Amino acid sequence: MGRMRRLNLPSPVLAAPMAGGPSTPALVHAVADAGSLAFVPAGYRTAGQLADDLQQVRTRTSGFGVNLFVPDPRPVDRAAVARYREVITAEVGSLGASLGPERLEDDDDWEAKVELLCQDPVPWVSFTFGLPDVAVVRRLRVAGSRLLMTVTDVDEARAAADLQPDGLVVQSAAAGGHRGTFDQHRTPNTDDLTDLVAAITTITDVPVVGAGGLANPAAVRRAFEAGAEAVVVGTALLLADEAGTRPTHRTALGDPASTTTTMRAYTGRVARGIRTAFSDRYERDAPAAYPAVHHLTAPLRRWAAEHDDRDHLHLWAGTAFRTARPGPVSELLGGLAP
Repeated sequence: MGRMRRLNLPSPVLAAPMAGGPSTPALVHAVADAGSLAFVPAGYRTAGQLADDLQQVRTRTSGFGVNLFVPDPRPVDRAAVARYREVITAEVGSLGASLGPERLEDDDDWEAKVELLCQDPVPWVSFTFGLPDVAVVRRLRVAGSRLLMTVTDVDEARAAADLQPDGLVVQSAAAGGHRGTFDQHRTPNTDDLTDLVAAITTITDVPVVGAGGLANPAAVRRAFEAGAEAVVVGTALLLADEAGTRPTHRTALGDPASTTTTMRAYTGRVARGIRTAFSDRYERDAPAAYPAVHHLTAPLRRWAAEHDDRDHLHLWAGTAFRTARPGPVSELLGGLAP
């Protein structure tokens, strides 16, 4: 318990925010009931929808966090997105599916969400895809929230530490879903989590939470030995009874033929997921253009989910997905404790 002293967390194993469905209010409740902390994903939700989510979560617990996507202020390459549309149009049309309209900019309702969390504070706020500015940090601190910044390398950790957060979530390449790199155009490193944690704890004394590839107590223990004070898991909970993971996604996780890779094909940002026919065919053509590519393929992905078509659905998963098991959250989290 000593390693949790500075962060003052209820448990050393936390539940990650899994946007797009898996992290339901029921999952957040179950994690709280198990004596740990989960994060409500604000990504892809409007401020109004997030407010509804918070209201549901608060019916059972006051101990939780919210994860925000930090908007990228740099414009995407419109021509590159248009070329990608041309490349995938024929296949999408042959399915009877469709592509989304051009939407090059989207701040994910950032200002409204920040205002919501200032007016209706939560215990923890974490950030992904970049850093908030000093004014946002100050406002959330005044509101009473503790802050976590997601980083993927030493340089990002150094920049994040300058904001004096309560902790750094150090995310490795083994993690499922989007990599939290600040610069979406950069190819992220592939460093092992223990190496990343060890490197980052040598350049800052900000407490570290490890993320990525944490499939068993031994992996969790190694993260602690490298210097992490806690860990956060996502893929390990995808098959939880309380998770909102789609049936197609659940089936793919249990398929012995499934393998993971990193891809931009679905959203334009590097993410790790189970390889699909779509990602294999179009990964080389996909531009670094989030959120434009996300909006472009969103109708296709909805169609794939409705038609149980795993070849065209994003199936986020970390490298340790084969160890994911069905069952109640309490058992799954308990099975990861070192």
